[in-house]
Amino acid sequence: MIDIHCHILPGVDDGPVTDEDSLDMAKAAVKEGIKTIIATPHHRNNKYENKREQILKNVSNLNELLKQENIPLEILPGQENRIYGEILEDFQKGEILTLSNTQYLFIEFPTSSVPRYAERLLYDIQVEGITPIIVHPERNKEILENPDLLYNFVKKGSLTQVTAASVTGYFGKNIQKFSKQLIEANLTHFIASDAHNIHNRSFKLDEAYNYIEDIMGKDYVYLFMENSESILSNQNIFREIPEKLRRRKFFGIF
Repeated sequence: MIDIHCHILPGVDDGPVTDEDSLDMAKAAVKEGIKTIIATPHHRNNKYENKREQILKNVSNLNELLKQENIPLEILPGQENRIYGEILEDFQKGEILTLSNTQYLFIEFPTSSVPRYAERLLYDIQVEGITPIIVHPERNKEILENPDLLYNFVKKGSLTQVTAASVTGYFGKNIQKFSKQLIEANLTHFIASDAHNIHNRSFKLDEAYNYIEDIMGKDYVYLFMENSESILSNQNIFREIPEKLRRRKFFGIF
């Protein structure tokens, strides 16, 4: 499995504090069947700043540590960007990092609101040839109250990523129900862990895929797994379940 959203770099945000904490997360990820993680530390969320060059160095250091410890996990660079007006300017300055240096860029909204300038900025990002992925919209208070906001963003080209723990009910029944509705309505395109530690914010990715398979069928699991793979190869992703994916057999993907 591939996890495109994870806070596994030590000492950079509200994820693991020490190298040992990161290694514990890595071991848990491998045990769950995860082979590749995109490290996505917080950036410009009013508490943490993690610019592109420092993230690249931290990813390199962690990969070396994993190699020394013989942990079969690959870490790729990414960034969870809290939305702000100058993000494209900072991208041009080399401070903003897309997911594994692809066309895909994480955008996080504040927990309680969606900025009024969001629609225009998401459009401007796409004009630059970058595809925005709105992370954990199911946990945004304003989107919960007005899902049409998210529908409009997706209709106009943005993608979204739902958190595995939301799907499995760890953030409460209301968020779990809304996550299921987003999946059914083709309003989300990725499932990822957003893991921060091995205690109260662990991966839950395998559990989420099993839950989705049980209640919605394997087609949806194949869709999300294929889309995560497509990010790594910088290919276009499926926005809904295509017929060819319904018929495809995936061997060794779980």
